[in-house]
Amino acid sequence: MQLKRIKIGNLHTENNVFLAPLAGYTNAVFRQICFDLGAGLTFTEMVSAKGLCYNSEKTRELLSVTPEYGGIKACQIFGSDPEIMRRAAESEDLAPFDLIDINMGCPMPKIYNNGEGSALMGNLALAERVISAVKKSGKAVSVKFRIGLTEDKLISAEFAKMCEGAGADLITVHGRTRDKIYAGGVNFKAIAEAKNAVKIPVIANGGVFCNADAEILMAETDADGVAVARGAMYAPWIFAEIAGKPLPDKKELCLSQLDQTLKYYGERFACVFMRKMIGFYLKGTPNAVQTKVRLFKASTTAEVKEILINTTPSL
Repeated sequence: MQLKRIKIGNLHTENNVFLAPLAGYTNAVFRQICFDLGAGLTFTEMVSAKGLCYNSEKTRELLSVTPEYGGIKACQIFGSDPEIMRRAAESEDLAPFDLIDINMGCPMPKIYNNGEGSALMGNLALAERVISAVKKSGKAVSVKFRIGLTEDKLISAEFAKMCEGAGADLITVHGRTRDKIYAGGVNFKAIAEAKNAVKIPVIANGGVFCNADAEILMAETDADGVAVARGAMYAPWIFAEIAGKPLPDKKELCLSQLDQTLKYYGERFACVFMRKMIGFYLKGTPNAVQTKVRLFKASTTAEVKEILINTTPSL
């Protein structure tokens, strides 16, 4: 796909291939890896605005950034109370971040049933107040949302206009409805309608697992760029592929991720997290099932490393 820089307020991204926020995955080390591989912008996991306002240490842990990270620092927050969202955006915790992304697309029941995430697509007036409140922080603001709650009421263009009017500097549109979660095909037309409705940059999201998928998504939607989500979980080197950079040695990449995750997050987290990630990376490789059986029995990072070095054939 054609690479270009994206202007978000007064910010300029490295390119137009983004790492989407992924709850439980886009920690500081993973974001650094994806940025180094060619991602033009990466986002934290979604962070609770209430958690920040009520001094939750667990919430603050999601805001880690590696010292080496050289890109725009972007944090995704979620919530439905405009005042709480404004306070979070203006908090000292978010002072290091240049861009605040508002989650209005999460489909998971725990978030949706609390009136947050994609639930805000059912209340445009409240969604508008939330965006306007966050914009008062003086930071660049983006919004990630879906094309609607159900297929019988697609509102991508209407919602995009509302976001722009409320002060959003960029929007990311996931081409599925809330009820589909992550299943089914991506509705290119609905993303294109959002793109045609506004003047701010529009990033298309959904179904990108290789360079060809990114090319199709761009061609069918005329979006300004793409956001890669689950595709990055299974193969972070997708950014090198799309950005035209040299592909890394995958085993060396995994070993580096393991070492860095251990350094920043400690033994227990690194062991559990990297067992999961390497399991994703092994998909489709020879003897993947047997390797994963051993991998998930590992109780230390040393065991994980030994399996990765000596048992895994080639990623």
